[in-house]
Amino acid sequence: MAVKKGRDVDAVANATLQAIVLADGSFDQHQNKKFAPITHETPKVLLPLVNVPVVEYTLSWLQSVGVTEVFVFCCDQVKDYLHMSDWLAEPNFKVSIIVSKNCVCVGDALRLMYERDVIHGDFILVNGDTVSNMMFDQAIVEHKERRRKDSKAVMTMVVKKSMPCQITKLSRFGNDEMIIAVDSDTKQLLSYEDKVEDLSVVSLDKAMVSDNRRAVSLYNDKQDCWIDICSPEVLNIFNENFDYQDMRNDFVKGLLFDDAQGFKIFTYDICSGYAARVDNIRSYDAISKDIIRKWTYPSVPDVLFENSETNLGRERMFRASEVVGQSQIGPLTVIGSGTIIGNKTTISKSVVGGGCTIGSNVTIDGCYIWNNVTIEDGCELKHAIVCDGVILKAGAVLEPGVVLSFKVVIGEKFVVPSYSKVSMLRQPIMQDSDDEELNYTDGSSGIAVNTPTADGANMGSLSEMDACATSEVGSNGVGFIWLPTEAEEWRYSVAPIPADKLVAIMLAADNDPELPTLDDNILPPFNDSDSEVADDDSDSEVADDDSDSEVADDDEIADFEKEVEATFLRAVEEDVEEGNVILEINSLRLAYNMTPLACAGALFYSLMTLAFEMEHNSTSELYKNVTSVMVKWHKLLRTYLKSTDEEIEIILKFEEICMDSVKEYTSLFTLILVFMYDNNIIQKEAVLMWESEKEKADESDRFFVKKAENFLRGLKEGSEE
Repeated sequence: MAVKKGRDVDAVANATLQAIVLADGSFDQHQNKKFAPITHETPKVLLPLVNVPVVEYTLSWLQSVGVTEVFVFCCDQVKDYLHMSDWLAEPNFKVSIIVSKNCVCVGDALRLMYERDVIHGDFILVNGDTVSNMMFDQAIVEHKERRRKDSKAVMTMVVKKSMPCQITKLSRFGNDEMIIAVDSDTKQLLSYEDKVEDLSVVSLDKAMVSDNRRAVSLYNDKQDCWIDICSPEVLNIFNENFDYQDMRNDFVKGLLFDDAQGFKIFTYDICSGYAARVDNIRSYDAISKDIIRKWTYPSVPDVLFENSETNLGRERMFRASEVVGQSQIGPLTVIGSGTIIGNKTTISKSVVGGGCTIGSNVTIDGCYIWNNVTIEDGCELKHAIVCDGVILKAGAVLEPGVVLSFKVVIGEKFVVPSYSKVSMLRQPIMQDSDDEELNYTDGSSGIAVNTPTADGANMGSLSEMDACATSEVGSNGVGFIWLPTEAEEWRYSVAPIPADKLVAIMLAADNDPELPTLDDNILPPFNDSDSEVADDDSDSEVADDDSDSEVADDDEIADFEKEVEATFLRAVEEDVEEGNVILEINSLRLAYNMTPLACAGALFYSLMTLAFEMEHNSTSELYKNVTSVMVKWHKLLRTYLKSTDEEIEIILKFEEICMDSVKEYTSLFTLILVFMYDNNIIQKEAVLMWESEKEKADESDRFFVKKAENFLRGLKEGSEE
């Protein structure tokens, strides 16, 4: 299914651009385990992401950036899907499908491409679970320029800034923290460590800092997008190294340690645009929300759903016209076509597929309900994934983190415990067996001969162990509950990380100075005078010349504000406790080395954004939204208003919002300023100092002071009395 063109496809530097898409699950068994048991029956690239198969996002993006030929390595199931889709008939976008039973890793696939001799120049290498809207023109220009000067520059790896949580060490996409070393001038990759046990000590080869290399930058705040711009030499390197199987662990690390060949890898940092992989369940959740928020435009519901009428509401609610029944549909929700919803049912922050039947008095919050699911009356679902064909009997409850694989039946009033995974397949006895993990990749359905079925078929042939499935999930239920395969399932779930887990991590690492603590007051002050003042002028000059400025630049501040906004909005959506929100914002402050002023401004902006995105049809309704948000999150905001300076900062931030992003607030400026004063969010001193700072400003910069002059006059008169 091709999407509507939203970009200039002629912007790419090369008129002919090829891509290789790795869409065979057997290439990455570790990632498949994170989606088990679902991926034992269906390849990950065919799983619905906001009601569209994941691989659709990858192909749509490649087409939009000017790629003209794509080679898709996949299993039989993916091949069958592509043959039934419109992709093979797309003009100026040739899709070639490659299914090879002999290719069991990325290295095998690239060696096969070398043998076929079908790559004619630089190409893009991506996985079939990539969601992106980044443009390639500048990246390819830089890659080709390096190649022209140095034939050893064989690959450019795309990275993006993404701060890991200082508590869990996970990014918002559920990836472990990684460390890379990059030449500050040339952007050459010097070291790549994606599994660092102890971040307090990092070992680097002293050869990295050579006589001709001025500086090396060390990053732990980068996300590997798994998007590579490769020269044809990459295929030749794989062909000559048959022990190379994995792209990162073998190829990238192999080239970094191989001084004899002298091949070089460079990085390209995307400052704007979106790029992420659906490589675990937490990233599935995060990317789904980003798609609904339109951060991935043009890969968004109202563009992707060309064949159905999908209406976009103010609160990011996409509802197909076929939906009937009286129900409450909340924000950040997508409802597929042909779905029927009963009375007094509430659905919020969820994606519901097509052809579902949802009864009355059902509560669905933060869930992903796929296609043709039946949910009977009185069920409660919170932060769960429910696959195609599942039936939930009346009164069933899914606790946070539950995954129900295809066609499972949950019995009446049965409570599925948190983080449980239920499947029609029995759990493989040996989890480390490659044969077990490859069950779904051969194109078969993956259903075992004696699998219990909801309609009772083959029940007479069930063994004693198989028959247990009918009782594991309640009366008239059918399915096997799988034992946890990860030591900490809650890390990779659609459910928010529980507060007790966060506290446990912090207590376990009590001696780690890098971790924020529950006590907000022990945060180190920003840019405190830690350095000693030089005794003489000459020393001072050297210090000024050689030391890097600790003041954050505009890009860093913008990145920080975006992270705070995402953290706050997620906290609102997932009902995260206020204390945990403070922990996360504090960790961001530490990671970005931001001032309390920046924290106050970023959080205030997030509150005002939330108020504006709430439904309103007039300025009076918008004002009510602001007051309700301020009342609810008053204590959180006051946490970061430690002094008059922070209070002045949020007034200045409010001016900025009115002028640049939400002009609807302009007419409400004075009303909201008065509300904040009356509710002790800002004090009189801050308001009067704000006015005082504007006395000598240009006339245009005094616009909001003039709007609030009656209020300011009243404050002054009150002070005189």
